[in-house]
Amino acid sequence: MQKEQFERMKNGQGFIAALDQSGGSTPKALELYGIAPDAYSNETEMFDLVHDMRTRLMTSPAFNSDSILGAILFEQTMDRKVEDLYTADYLWEKKGVVPFLKVDKGLAEETDGVQLMKPNPNLDELLHRANERHIFGTKMRSLIKEANPEAIKKVVDQQFEVGKQIIAAGLVPIIEPEVDINSKDKEKSEALLKNEILSQLDNLSESDNVMLKLSIPTIDNFYEELIEHPRVVRVVALSGGYTREKADEALARNHGLIASFSRALSEGLSASQSDEEYNALLKESIKQIYNASIT
Repeated sequence: MQKEQFERMKNGQGFIAALDQSGGSTPKALELYGIAPDAYSNETEMFDLVHDMRTRLMTSPAFNSDSILGAILFEQTMDRKVEDLYTADYLWEKKGVVPFLKVDKGLAEETDGVQLMKPNPNLDELLHRANERHIFGTKMRSLIKEANPEAIKKVVDQQFEVGKQIIAAGLVPIIEPEVDINSKDKEKSEALLKNEILSQLDNLSESDNVMLKLSIPTIDNFYEELIEHPRVVRVVALSGGYTREKADEALARNHGLIASFSRALSEGLSASQSDEEYNALLKESIKQIYNASIT
């Protein structure tokens, strides 16, 4: 299974659906979906509703391996079921979609223009569970707001240090040092970031493989060296706050870069829509993101 999934991620056509909104971003995700905070009275009810929201997306006829290579899950989603199968098994067995898991514990406070990942002392235990649940890879996010060379190096060092722990557990890490799209020196941050990532990639052994999840670069095709690097399975792009239309336009100009969109994927979807309306809108969204990803 791992070999087949690896081949699909490396050479398949399509994009990754990011379905990993966590506790902090869940109320906003539900609100965008048309479920107001007064619709639930505690966290259990909130997570039930968000699982229903994700289940509707994953079980839609529009959500399939013709366009979607993989899906990133939240930890709770991994432990829940879709149509009587654990979510990762449902994705792979029923949809042909490769399952990933968000493993970070959120962002630390901003220091020197960046936000590192919070400490994650129970990561080994989580990776063990991820293997039991047939997860292929993981995702973890840091955030860069300013072009501070030393701070950006810290971000990349931390990402690869944790990445090696994930590789040792037999999983493929998606390394995500996001550059804030509103940063006043975004282009300079991207140059510093690329150099640090290349340095780390060149030090990996031939059996180590990673994926990268990056903001769409200011200069088109700026990440070409990363996309072509032998240690990189795939480079995917986050929408980072752009509308779907703007994100798709920018993505299409970057050859070999594919989408890993969350909010841009679910834009316009609502709990109140009929299945017919919902599926038609999702089908159109997926088609647009897919077309931007195969340029």
